[in-house]
Amino acid sequence: MRVLFSSICVNWNECKEKGCTILVDVYLISGFLGSGKTTLLKRLLMQVKEQGLKPAVFMNEVGALNIDSQEVEDDVPMKELLDGCICCTGSEKSEAQIQTLLAGPAFDVLIIETTGAAHPVEAMEAIFSPLFAEKLNFKGIVTVADSKRWTARNTMSPQIRSLFLEQIRHADLLLANKMDLLSESEQAQVIFEMQSLNPKARIVQTVQSKVGFAELQKLTASEKRQSESLPLSKLNLKAEVITFTAPVKRERFEEWVKSLPDDVYRIKGYVPLEGNKYPHAFQYAYGMIQWLPEYMKMPPQIVVIGEHPEQVGRP
Repeated sequence: MRVLFSSICVNWNECKEKGCTILVDVYLISGFLGSGKTTLLKRLLMQVKEQGLKPAVFMNEVGALNIDSQEVEDDVPMKELLDGCICCTGSEKSEAQIQTLLAGPAFDVLIIETTGAAHPVEAMEAIFSPLFAEKLNFKGIVTVADSKRWTARNTMSPQIRSLFLEQIRHADLLLANKMDLLSESEQAQVIFEMQSLNPKARIVQTVQSKVGFAELQKLTASEKRQSESLPLSKLNLKAEVITFTAPVKRERFEEWVKSLPDDVYRIKGYVPLEGNKYPHAFQYAYGMIQWLPEYMKMPPQIVVIGEHPEQVGRP
């Protein structure tokens, strides 16, 4: 059972010392530039507080300055990733920011707002770091789609249009926003076309991103995940957390990695190697292996992401 922070705990570390079971609900807000993501964020923060819950925010902006962060009230813990992407290329920085949030004042809900230029699935990588395997409960992707822009999507460049469609395709909850700018016939056509692109998502028609937080709470993209199961519902991907109980030989571990099927796309974590005091940071993607030494004690875990990671066995 998921248990929120104890009201007498100050931060995650104190809760851990007291034996609390902690899984902070995480919602990832995706959507193209100007779709209404920050407006949605502000509305959700207000509703979360009204429920007596404590929210925290992680925001991402491509530029070196994030104007949107000024919209978040001072009493809400917040971290930013500026001049970069929260996706795979910036996931290490994202992990550090999330870790800092967790080390601060206790909170119940983490809302992540990605840049409009981010692919939502790639933006999930930091959330599924082994560092957070027993701390975060990923609820799903909430995509805010500009319905007016949808009707003009064929005027976009191929790359921009592809990203726009991907953000909609991978949503768990899809907000068809700015519906007031369309006629009734256009509204019906937009909903039909979006539902055809993503038949699994629940679609809510909105104006100015007005939606109840209860709609988000219904999401179950990672239904009460255990330490070895982190289902990624879109893309038919799953994630398996492997915990090491003893050091392994580097050569044997690399042989195991090379023997994995092609439908394993990503591995990331910390591997305890024989002859080394601390686990090594390990990454694998597109057939490439990378090792980095660590100089502190890290959790001896890796996350394997693919179509059938539960069948890969153990190294």
